[in-house]
Amino acid sequence: MKRLLKRACALCLVLIPVFSVAAEPLDINSATADQLAMALSGVGNSKAEAIVAYRDANGPFASIDELVKVKGIGPSLLDKNRIVIQVKKDAQP
Repeated sequence: MKRLLKRACALCLVLIPVFSVAAEPLDINSATADQLAMALSGVGNSKAEAIVAYRDANGPFASIDELVKVKGIGPSLLDKNRIVIQVKKDAQP
């Protein structure tokens, strides 16, 4: 029993760092199409490229909610991915 407890504790020490590392949300104003396609659920290469093209044509997104202006991105797709994306605000002096 003591040996089993030691093994369980050792396993926890190995796994805790793996599960405690939280990835920072992806900034939609600086992400590449490849990064967007990989990070966003329901977004493939064509939608990711549409996001980048919209950003290039219209400037940076002011908020995550502006993603619905991109053809193919609707409210439900946005809500499904809201936790993994962000819009970083530049520090103003």
